[in-house]
Amino acid sequence: MKTIFSLLKLTLLTVILFAVIYPLAIYGIAQFAPNHGKGETISVNGKVVGYQKIGQKFDKSNYFWGRPSAVDYNAAGSAGSNKGPSNADYLALVQKRIDTFLVVHPYLKKSEIPSDMVTASGSGLDPNISPQGALIQVKRVAKERKLAEDKVKALVEANINTPKVMGTPTVNVLELNVALDELSKKGS
Repeated sequence: MKTIFSLLKLTLLTVILFAVIYPLAIYGIAQFAPNHGKGETISVNGKVVGYQKIGQKFDKSNYFWGRPSAVDYNAAGSAGSNKGPSNADYLALVQKRIDTFLVVHPYLKKSEIPSDMVTASGSGLDPNISPQGALIQVKRVAKERKLAEDKVKALVEANINTPKVMGTPTVNVLELNVALDELSKKGS
């Protein structure tokens, strides 16, 4: 009986520690983060359309496409494919993505497609693509939107995020597509 009471005390202590104290501590720390830990949202006309740091699926030809996702952009199940570059299934999937990309972008050669346009990120939720990944889509998007290519290219260039210290330039796909919708409203 003494052992049972000791185990119940230990269980109660761990429940209080990990189900009450720890979550409250994390919540308290989050209050010092940008947006109080609620994520950095992107809004259009006061309506939240997405999160700045979580990729979304864009597959219509009148939008810029982001990186492929191993989890179909499900933020609840963030994960990579865990398949290496020598895995036959992975290589077949990448080749399928290349073929699909070339069908929609017939003006490109396989060698012109940046790797980020056909490979998923480690999280499967990367919101960014390379500037090259955005620029090779300009022709398709401009044609679909009936906009001048130079205006769409200028929009991409205006949305390139260059790191202040180290890193590579990126383009946030959601921010770019929101800006694209604004440009389309204004007309070509």
